[in-house]
Amino acid sequence: MLNSFGVNIMFFSTKSNIPEGVGFSTFGTTHLLWLLCIALFWVLAVIFYKRSDTKRRRALLITAGIITVALEVIKDVVAIVLGNFGVGNLPLHLCGINILLILFDMFKPTKAVRSFLYYFCIPGALLALLFPNWTVLPCFNFSHIHSFLIHAFLVLYPLLLVAEGEVTPKIKDILKCALLLIIMAIPIYFINLLCDTNFMFLMEPETGNPLGLFEKYLGSHLWGFPVLLPIVMFIMYIPLYFIHKAKSNNKTQQK
Repeated sequence: MLNSFGVNIMFFSTKSNIPEGVGFSTFGTTHLLWLLCIALFWVLAVIFYKRSDTKRRRALLITAGIITVALEVIKDVVAIVLGNFGVGNLPLHLCGINILLILFDMFKPTKAVRSFLYYFCIPGALLALLFPNWTVLPCFNFSHIHSFLIHAFLVLYPLLLVAEGEVTPKIKDILKCALLLIIMAIPIYFINLLCDTNFMFLMEPETGNPLGLFEKYLGSHLWGFPVLLPIVMFIMYIPLYFIHKAKSNNKTQQK
């Protein structure tokens, strides 16, 4: 499908104007191939990162951050050029907020931001990859490709921080991260009411979102937040604990 300039219209179509029946299925062949390639990319990136010296590690981390931010900027530029940019493009979803935090961390690293990226950026991006809400889009489509790539890099950045030992298992960090998320959610909820948006999925769950189960059985998807967040944060805490314990044991044996 080409326009008068020979540009493939399907490539720049969005979820709102794409023809029906051209997308992919969750955990179908296309989806599984993406997940396999992304997982392999993470493994190779972490191995290369771990084998690098301190200077190269810093360069790799900054590169991952720049690519993440650049992908978001490119998406917005494309939306502006095509006349599709609106209030819904503002970086007020959790992934958009994490992109801003990555940009901040690149210039001023802090333990609080890095802990937040670990506890919320990784599981949030992983859920997006496992249950994509862009399944209506075909493979040869800008938003399709962009969505998989940016969520892959959203996981990679904090994953490298963990590999470098920049995130430590502290209960107080979990509480601070949860409080920061609540502080963010309150004004965003009112922005949603004012602008008729659904940032952070506070108004309704999208197709494929696990929050939909709470809406189906309990009448509101909002019940999912107090139930799922502690579970997710606890699951994220476990690998940190064992990594930290293993490093402590190694140091003890070396003495």
